[in-house]
Amino acid sequence: MKVLVIGGGGREHALVWSLRKSPAVTEVIAAPGNGGIAQLARCIPVDVNNLHALIDIVAVENPALTVIGPEVPLALGIVDELAARGHRVFGPTQAAARLESSKAFAKDFMRRHDIPTAAYALCTSLDEVREQLPRFATPVVVKASGLAAGKGVVICDTHAEALSIAAEIFSGALLGTADTEIVLEEFLTGEELSFFALCDGTHAIPIAAAQDHKRVGEGDTGPNTGGMGAYSTDSLASPELTRWIIDNVAQKVVDGMAQEGTPFRGILFIGLMMTPRGPMVLEFNTRFGDPETQAILLRLETDILDLFNASIDGTADRLNIKMLPGASACVIAASGGYPGKYTSGIPIEGLATPTDPSVVVFHSGTSLKDGRLLTAGGRVLTITAHADNLRNSLEKAYNQLQKISFENMQYRRDIGHRALRN
Repeated sequence: MKVLVIGGGGREHALVWSLRKSPAVTEVIAAPGNGGIAQLARCIPVDVNNLHALIDIVAVENPALTVIGPEVPLALGIVDELAARGHRVFGPTQAAARLESSKAFAKDFMRRHDIPTAAYALCTSLDEVREQLPRFATPVVVKASGLAAGKGVVICDTHAEALSIAAEIFSGALLGTADTEIVLEEFLTGEELSFFALCDGTHAIPIAAAQDHKRVGEGDTGPNTGGMGAYSTDSLASPELTRWIIDNVAQKVVDGMAQEGTPFRGILFIGLMMTPRGPMVLEFNTRFGDPETQAILLRLETDILDLFNASIDGTADRLNIKMLPGASACVIAASGGYPGKYTSGIPIEGLATPTDPSVVVFHSGTSLKDGRLLTAGGRVLTITAHADNLRNSLEKAYNQLQKISFENMQYRRDIGHRALRN
C-alpha cells in the first residue's frame, strides 16, 4: 500500500522511517519532506499551511492512507476535508484538534470533565489581564491560546512582566502574529512528563512516556523552544501511573469529546507536571510530539501501521502496543540563534549513515541542493539512539553528534540530566 505523510520535520522523518519497516507498505510519499526524508520517500514540495494544495496532492496521489504530522493542517481541518472526499486519514478532526489549537478550549474542557489542571483565567484584553492577575501568585504563567510552535508559553516572575508579555502576545510582537485570547495560569512545580495515548473515538490506550527538554540552554535555562532533546524509558511511567493517566485523563478526554459530539481519533499527547498535589495536565497536543516521537518510535516494536488502522477503525482496545525495553534518547542539533533569528542554507558535514543500527539521525530542518545537505530550519537534526539504559543511549547519541558539524551549530549537552542525577 502507498502511504502519504504530511509534514517535513524530525517527527515526519521518524514516521516515514517507521512506515518503511512495515511489510504492508510498498511506497511512502512525503509532502513536503526534507533532505533526510528524501532518502526514504518520494517528496512533493508544498506549503503545509496551504490546505487546498495538500488536498490536491492527496487527490492526485490517491494514497491508501494519509498521515498528518504537524498541528497546523489539523487545525485547518484537513482530516474533515479528506474524509469527506472518501480518503482514509489518520488524525483528529478540526473540532477535536481544538484541544491543541485553543488552550482556552482545552482549559475549559478540562474543567467541564474534571481533569486535573492548574488554576487559570481566560483573558481577551489587557484590561482583563490586569483584573485577573491579582488572583495569581508569582511566578505566573502567560500562554497564547492559539498555536505557537512551542514558544507561546512564558513564565513571568512579576505581574508587571506578565502584563508586558500579554501585551506582546495581543500585539503579535512576541510570536509574529497576534492572538486574541490569553491564558493566565498558576505556576506548577515538579517533574514534567509527556505521555502518548492512541485514541479511536471510544477507547484510549497507552503507547509510551517521554520527557522533553524545552529550554534552549543547559540546566533548563533560556527561552522555550520546540524541544532540544528527549528520552523515553519504561521507568518514566510505572504501570500504576500509566493506568492513572489513562483512567483520569486520556479516557476522560475521549469520553468527553464523544459526549460533546466531536469524537477524538488519533494521538493524544498529554503534557503533565508531577506536582506534590499529584499529576496535573499542562497541555494537550493532538498529534505526535517533536522530538519525543523520535525517541519513542525508535523503541516501538509494534507495526506503526497497526496503530493507524486501529485508530481509524475503532479497534484500539484490541491492540497490544509493544515497546523495546531499555531507553532511547535524542539530542537536537540546532542553528545558532534558535529559537530567535538564525541563518539557513549552511552546509552540513559528517552525516554518514551510523554503523550502529540502534543509532538513527532524523532530519528536522534540512534541504538538498546540488547533492549537498544544507540547514533549513531552527532545529536541524535529531540524533537518536537506543540502548539498555539511559546513560548508554545518551552516550551513543552524543558520540554520533560529535561526527556532525555545521557553522554555529548548537545543542544541549545535558539531555536526561535530571534522570541521571536521580
